[in-house]
Amino acid sequence: MRVAHLLRKYNPAEWGGTETAIHRLAEGLHRQQVESVIYAPKLAREPNAPDPLRSAGCEVKRFKAFVPIWGMPEAQKRELISVGGNLMSFDLMAALLRQKQISVVHAHALGRIGAIGWRVAQWRNAPLVVTIHGGLLDLPQNVRASIQQPINKGFDWGKIFGLLLRSREMLDGADAIVTCNPREAALLQEKFPNKRIQVQPHGVALSIYQKDCRETALKIFPQLKGREILLCVGRIDTVKNQAWLIEQMPAIFQKHPNAILVLAGACTEEKYGKRIERRIAELDLSERVLLTGGLPPGDPRLIGLFQLAALVVLPSLSETFGLVLLEAWAAGAAVASSRTSGATALIKEGENGWLFDLEKPAEFHSAISQCLGNAPMRKQFAASGGELVASQYNTFTLAGRMKHLYEDLIQEKHALRHSAR
Repeated sequence: MRVAHLLRKYNPAEWGGTETAIHRLAEGLHRQQVESVIYAPKLAREPNAPDPLRSAGCEVKRFKAFVPIWGMPEAQKRELISVGGNLMSFDLMAALLRQKQISVVHAHALGRIGAIGWRVAQWRNAPLVVTIHGGLLDLPQNVRASIQQPINKGFDWGKIFGLLLRSREMLDGADAIVTCNPREAALLQEKFPNKRIQVQPHGVALSIYQKDCRETALKIFPQLKGREILLCVGRIDTVKNQAWLIEQMPAIFQKHPNAILVLAGACTEEKYGKRIERRIAELDLSERVLLTGGLPPGDPRLIGLFQLAALVVLPSLSETFGLVLLEAWAAGAAVASSRTSGATALIKEGENGWLFDLEKPAEFHSAISQCLGNAPMRKQFAASGGELVASQYNTFTLAGRMKHLYEDLIQEKHALRHSAR
């Protein structure tokens, strides 16, 4: 079986949760004897580091893509691509049509890029699977507005191609829609009552997180030795809400003088990143907040940070799943998260972690105090989370579920083809 996966962006230097989810899926599918061909936009400059998806056994094919918006500065276009990806391609359709033996088209993007995959799937009589990674119906209005804001500042001449491709009808044409979020799935089922909707959580390779990498992390970040580490992992981006976390730190550090905050993730929003750096300086937190930059998946430095952390914090405005929580538990760390739909589906308060309301910072401060002040509770919560990961979020098992979905859809296509004759 050969599956064509369509991405609107893929830059190993700007790794995030979506890339991790696709990497884990492709890795699991490879072990299930499913061949994955990744179609992703070309990069202005190829990274020097190894390509994680190629290392996972995938063939990676690059196509030309662009942002068709007049009046948008180039810097803003680069930022838009870093966060959400390209909007259009003239090359992708031909590349997909040239590819031999595509069993399934799996679009990890909506819009025009995804619609191109839909059209090719129709022409090839192959199933189309669409995975919604960042949320669609289950998305706070303020987050939706912030995503749309850059596009509204210019004239999107590419809309004509969206009309020709009928990109707004793509989900109606999909053979299956996949989401990692039960609430998103319920909303999709309500909107598309006759559509096959599958909840497919992201997986974690436990063995990677169980290898002790603490010394590796301490060698690179020696200032962390002997400290109570509050770790936040995610791209530096408004939605990830690190700025809110920075504002809480003076009071946290006053009460817990041995604590230190680590922000691990590539910056995909330049102005926001500079704002965070400026605020750190204004609050005189330069010695108490460490920004590591982007760290690749499976990097021993990142795994070591997870293992060293007293608490992994996820303060996102919106989080449809919260893969970082699973990674933290797999590494033996406790977790605390804002009350997003993804986090509330994973964290059970009083059993495996803490939840807090961003509008009520006192809840966050209470969680920090409980965590840092009660080591047995912290270890108990981490262990409970680790058991959940081991029992329900194994990458091989989850990839097997996806393979079964592919097989069912292929059989349905064949049955329809024969009945039409």
